[in-house]
Amino acid sequence: MNDESHSFTDFYALLQVSPTCDAKMLEKAYRYFAQMYHPDHTQTADVDKFQEIIEAYRVLRDPESRAEYDREYRTHHKDAVFEEVEEGDLRIDERTASEDASAHEKILQFLYKRRREKPRDPGVIGFYIQELIDCSDDTFDFHAWYLKSKGLIRATEHGTFEITIEGVDHVIAMSREAERGRFISDQSWQDRTTTPAEPAPDQ
Repeated sequence: MNDESHSFTDFYALLQVSPTCDAKMLEKAYRYFAQMYHPDHTQTADVDKFQEIIEAYRVLRDPESRAEYDREYRTHHKDAVFEEVEEGDLRIDERTASEDASAHEKILQFLYKRRREKPRDPGVIGFYIQELIDCSDDTFDFHAWYLKSKGLIRATEHGTFEITIEGVDHVIAMSREAERGRFISDQSWQDRTTTPAEPAPDQ
């Protein structure tokens, strides 16, 4: 592998995995592409690709040959990062998910109010929505992607966002649920604070 005369093949790109991927991910990628390019798979068969996938997996699955390959890989990819990914880096805390849910509700309520007040012009520029929830561009893109994928909002031909019928139904359902929750809470508080009548004295 140290022979400079051979052409370098990016095995990680070939298997579409990160240079820091673990053995489990490597095997999944190998099985996926080996099946895709297998000669018996008439629609996607590619003998050359199939052989490259086998060679990539042969090199990368063995720790020693992978370490040697990685040294050469670095010479071709100067900016390659080989930092180990800690398990904690793969988790999101509960607070993040909760804040996302709150942002989604705030966006939907805002667009719901806009549609009720201006039914002929319900669209809102994304910038104003982003200002409302005070987030980064990437975070806003995530919120917009989620809400559009759920069918709760849509992007208009004018580049604005507006709530859909599904979004309106969602806001109404959440409002009813919140109202029921408040009623139950108030009823429970009244039950706890009501002093039971004292029994009549025995005659």
